Amino acid sequence: MNRQKTVSALLTALSVLLALIWLAPLYWLVMTALTKTTFNMSFFPSSPFTFENIQYVWHAVPFGQYYLNTIILVVVTFLIQFLTSTMAAYSLAFLNFRGKALVIVVIFMQIIIPNDVLIIPNYLTLSEIGLIDTKFGIMIPFLGSAMAIFLLRQHFKTVPRAFGEAAKIDGANLWQIIWRVYMPCAKPAYMSFAVISVSYHWNNYLWPLIVTRSPQNRPLTVGLAIFAKSKEADMQWSNVCAATLIIILPLLLAFFIMQRHFMNSFVSAGIKE
Repeated sequence: MNRQKTVSALLTALSVLLALIWLAPLYWLVMTALTKTTFNMSFFPSSPFTFENIQYVWHAVPFGQYYLNTIILVVVTFLIQFLTSTMAAYSLAFLNFRGKALVIVVIFMQIIIPNDVLIIPNYLTLSEIGLIDTKFGIMIPFLGSAMAIFLLRQHFKTVPRAFGEAAKIDGANLWQIIWRVYMPCAKPAYMSFAVISVSYHWNNYLWPLIVTRSPQNRPLTVGLAIFAKSKEADMQWSNVCAATLIIILPLLLAFFIMQRHFMNSFVSAGIKE
């Protein structure tokens, strides 16, 4: 019994230590962003707290436009992924058609292949159709998600077919069956993918950097990189950290407010066959 308590105490201490290590860079960032402008990053700043750095950064660079662009990209991409992935997952879970196994293999290949490998062919394709430096050009490679299709297909397969057949007998059409029967049963998978999709596209940097050329279409990550190299940053870490804090703050608040739902969604979204 004492041995179990000792092991439990050690695991708790290790968890606290890992949490402190994870929080240290975030603490350092916040302290540097909210203290007097300086050329150094101090872990224990001596100057009083101030929001002057955030105000300066917000007015020095069009972060309002960058925020609007990022929100549009994240929301529209997720909504289209929600629709396309749901229909594809239902088809692969319940419909029988020629080439179904090949489609599943292709989806697995998309999960394995990194997105960065496809940057050059995607850029050439967008250039041919005139979508360079457009919001739709940033979104178009991500409008279908292999990960979402896989997660939803596995969840749909756990729902008894009798539920869908009963709804069909009651007069429900195909979309009503998907919307009212299968989608509510896959809420953990939808929540898990929402976290993945939103965080990925909020933080996506390389593809938007290559595709965009104007502030009207740049997301926050590209705006931060350009600001950090510009004269407005004034070569001071306080300004760069303030700009970084502006970008990550929405995701941090969302996580702290909904962390229980996030954790439960990932625990419940186990892959079942």
